[in-house]
Amino acid sequence: MPDVIAKEDFPVSRVRRFLEPGPVVLVSSRRGEETDIMTLGWHVVLSFLPSHVGLMISAGNHSHSLIRDTGECVINLPTTALTDTVIGIGNTSGTEIDKFAHFDLTAEPASKVGAPLIGECHASFECRLADEALVGRHGFFVFEVVKAHAAPSPEHPETLHYKGDGIFMVSGDIIDRRELFQPEMLD
Repeated sequence: MPDVIAKEDFPVSRVRRFLEPGPVVLVSSRRGEETDIMTLGWHVVLSFLPSHVGLMISAGNHSHSLIRDTGECVINLPTTALTDTVIGIGNTSGTEIDKFAHFDLTAEPASKVGAPLIGECHASFECRLADEALVGRHGFFVFEVVKAHAAPSPEHPETLHYKGDGIFMVSGDIIDRRELFQPEMLD
């Protein structure tokens, strides 16, 4: 049995350091001829089938209006090879630059949505807006993944996980406990 861990008070404003949900993603969007990419760490899987994913996109972000107007985006999964690009995209505005051109990224056509895939990412998930009830109040979009694309290897790519304050953690070693897993408990 593990030892009890001593804890001390911690600032509530910094709990995200421990609770950030998963890998940092690049969200691409298109409205007419205008494209944008944003770096995003606030997302959550909501259901498996249909595949629903929630994204928190601030109204102050340029991508917010493109995505709200079209109801579409692509969630792209970068690997650690794109770390500096991920940070650069997050530090710039699509109102000022063409992020695909500036960061030398390949905009590939999607098959189900108008937003482009990012060719240099390990995986890309084409999404359509499924529920906008919380968009106005919280900037929380619920999307349905309508098409998924993923590189066949590596099966577990090295991804970035944001810890706050400019600190990232890289996905770690894989722990296989399939023999203990009971998938029927997910229903």
